[in-house]
Amino acid sequence: MSKLTLNLAYLYPKLLNIYGDRGNVLTLSFRCQVRGIDLNISTINPGDTLQGKDFDMFFIGGGQDQQQILVSNDLQTKKDELIELIENNVVFLSICGGYQLLGKYYKASDGSEIPGIEALDLYTVAGSKRMIGNVLCKEIESGNTIVGFENHSGKTYLGPLAKPFAKVIRGGGNNGEDGFEGVRYKNVFGTYLHGSLLPKNPYLTDKLIELALERKGLTMPEVSLNDTFEEIAHKKAERLRY
Repeated sequence: MSKLTLNLAYLYPKLLNIYGDRGNVLTLSFRCQVRGIDLNISTINPGDTLQGKDFDMFFIGGGQDQQQILVSNDLQTKKDELIELIENNVVFLSICGGYQLLGKYYKASDGSEIPGIEALDLYTVAGSKRMIGNVLCKEIESGNTIVGFENHSGKTYLGPLAKPFAKVIRGGGNNGEDGFEGVRYKNVFGTYLHGSLLPKNPYLTDKLIELALERKGLTMPEVSLNDTFEEIAHKKAERLRY
């Protein structure tokens, strides 16, 4: 029986890696490993050729405005390829700045715009107040609680072709107005939640892995994992005040 293999592209790790975002990649790797799945991780930096069809999963984290400008410039050279991958149900996890850059644009307070790749029907504008603190929300598809930490002044608004990832119970979410957090489009999960996100939300980690396997016509191995520490972290985060 051949070993299961998944390939993950880690986009711009040197530029977009704040608030522990790299921990998401480490968590994906660990939970694949204990199931006997080889997760091959490739880093993609500005100027690199993407070769996107080689990958089953993509991860892009968050960063400051200056780093986002550098990333935006490079993403424009990969725009068509990334849109095609997204439309073909490749799994994407995008955090904060990476989430914004999959949309149409980020408009700064001075009116300047950082262009996104327009893969998702959403846009972001700078707000006058930062949304910062621990977030508790409920995934719309499953009803499971999701916890994380947000720190952003950008306010993201979804268009009719994009659906929110979660309903906010406590925190700011996309814009502090409509009560929603993140986006779900096909197999793209966009969110403002750092912390990092996946170690405290093992259900979501497994969901991403399972979706990537399903796209290849494969089944998630049935392995019992001891999630005691993950559950403790999740429950503690649920109780943290905003």
